Amino acid sequence: MPAGSILSRYRFFAHAAIAVSAIALGGWKVASVDDPGAKMQASAQALLDSLDEDQTKIAHYAFDSSERTTWAFVPLDTRKGLQLRDMNDEQKKLAFDLLEASVSNAGHTKAVQIMKLETLLKQMQKGDTPIRDPLRYYFAVYGDPEKDAKWGLSIEGHHLSLNFVVEEGKLSATTPTFYAANPAVIPDDLPASVESPLPPNTRVLGPEELLAVELRKSFSEEQAKAASLQGEFLKELRGPNETQPPQEAPAGIAFDKLNEKQAATLKQLIEVYARNVPEAAAKARLAAIEKAGWNKVRLVWSGSTEQGEPRYYRVQGPTFLIEFVNSQPDAAGNPANHIHSVWRDMHGDFGLPIAAK
Repeated sequence: MPAGSILSRYRFFAHAAIAVSAIALGGWKVASVDDPGAKMQASAQALLDSLDEDQTKIAHYAFDSSERTTWAFVPLDTRKGLQLRDMNDEQKKLAFDLLEASVSNAGHTKAVQIMKLETLLKQMQKGDTPIRDPLRYYFAVYGDPEKDAKWGLSIEGHHLSLNFVVEEGKLSATTPTFYAANPAVIPDDLPASVESPLPPNTRVLGPEELLAVELRKSFSEEQAKAASLQGEFLKELRGPNETQPPQEAPAGIAFDKLNEKQAATLKQLIEVYARNVPEAAAKARLAAIEKAGWNKVRLVWSGSTEQGEPRYYRVQGPTFLIEFVNSQPDAAGNPANHIHSVWRDMHGDFGLPIAAK
């Protein structure tokens, strides 16, 4: 699908989401949205209730387990939690119900597509690659969803790490939220022997890349200089697998140095990331940015705006951190066709507040 079509489609649905909100005197007002915590609790408990004793030992941890605050997005032989491959059909359905309850429609679509990409990677890399498996995704529950005031959940595998805390029946923490894609764009010239689970030219993380490229291309020479990342090009996200996000001050061009169209594009880009989680949580993320002040948000950029050439960007404010990198080749050797992206909480991931300095 052409880049313009992807952005047009995203903008249509973003505007439609506003249009279906409740109308109030004097203008539009966002309708109240039920917190997803209760649905997540019921789904998590249903999955736990379906497991036998051996499965429960693998999937169920104490809330204060050190495993809860570990995360990884690279291929691994083993991970915390129970993998889909070790579940029966009914348990798999319950696991996917839990995934669906824990993220937005957009976040769910991306997660399922990322799992499907493992099928493509297995074929493109050839050889004996059991680690490439769309069922090699792991579900772990921390604490007792039915009895405890606070419990946690992780859903993780290659290129996907979703982490949650539910407290007093409400979703209270949603980070780290990590999504990645390899290939970033499904090639349209795959060998006849390769059967792709997704159509040619599919971009699982299209808006995350294309909105940022559009914004960077619109910069004046002065804006580009202000946005430029100092030092070496970053080939990977900072602090991967670390419990808390890097605490460096925001860098790059400030929000109030953008023109009206550029500011709107940056807001759309941030919303793409914010809205991977359920609506109530997404609104909380965006409200926190608003409260802290949009003019405290900065964007820093490194690399090229051309397809197939490496790029990195970071968007950061007092409450959140977005990082994106596309620098690695895909499994077929196409350059810069492999994305890593993450949303983190600058006040503390995993529902663990970072002490103020």
